[in-house]
Amino acid sequence: MSLDGKVAIVTGSGRGLGLAYAQELARRGAHVVVNDVDADATAEAVATIEASGGRAVGVTAPVGPTETAKELVDTALAAFGRLDALVTNAGVLRDTVLWKMSDDDFDTVVTVHLRGTFTTVREAVRHMRQAGEGGRIICIGSPTGQRGTFGQTNYAAAKAGIVGMVRTWALELKRAGITANTVVPVAATAMTATVPYFAAAVRAEADGEPMPAFFRHDLGFGTVDDVAGLVAFLASDAAAKVTGQVIGVGGDRLQIWTHPEAALTAYREGGWTYDALVEAWPTTFDGATQSVGERFPELPARFQPATP
Repeated sequence: MSLDGKVAIVTGSGRGLGLAYAQELARRGAHVVVNDVDADATAEAVATIEASGGRAVGVTAPVGPTETAKELVDTALAAFGRLDALVTNAGVLRDTVLWKMSDDDFDTVVTVHLRGTFTTVREAVRHMRQAGEGGRIICIGSPTGQRGTFGQTNYAAAKAGIVGMVRTWALELKRAGITANTVVPVAATAMTATVPYFAAAVRAEADGEPMPAFFRHDLGFGTVDDVAGLVAFLASDAAAKVTGQVIGVGGDRLQIWTHPEAALTAYREGGWTYDALVEAWPTTFDGATQSVGERFPELPARFQPATP
């Protein structure tokens, strides 16, 4: 199945993962609205798509405000006459530990990721429901939103919030034939390039060499193009029955994340008092508590960063 005749908006698509999504959608036949806060990045992304035979237009504006959401949808309709898919990828980072995080650090990240996802999806869905032809909502999450990461209170909150919204939208939009899913990418980007654990993989890609199998297979860590195929699939008619899912992808690995379920359920007549919990916790509940943070296997010696 191709995406011929479909129209997609991809926020934050001037470079990196967002650009890979836009290029893959165009390669599959979709017309694309490219978005970035950098006018040069927007123009260059549009040019690369057109140079490959695709069709694209650009909108240079920050994601978050309702005005930007309206401009994105209006541009899709003015340029291509319809809107079939939205990929909410735009994001920023302001990493620091909780006790050093400023209000601006928190608000900036939540505004772009969480509010930006909300405003653009709301505007897209208003049109899709009125058009009556269904649609595809694809929101970009993160392992941080699933497991937590040290120093990313703001980012974790935003990405976890996106997953919660997507589950709700899958329920609300089902009757209209609009699917909503979250993609959790793991890929070599400007962000992961600064992490020593991934240095060997990032260096291999930069040198045009195959990424080592340890990263691609064991870690599920690959290139931006490894993620783009899933985004295009979810935008297609082939994924018409896939909704409300959180799907991780990277390298050679694809994962469907579980939805939260109770790990243990126990009952006590009269309820769980303080004294009852003190007595029962070590034997009844302690073994069911859940881990936090991402868990990586030990990095093989040959991939260890060189020490100065």
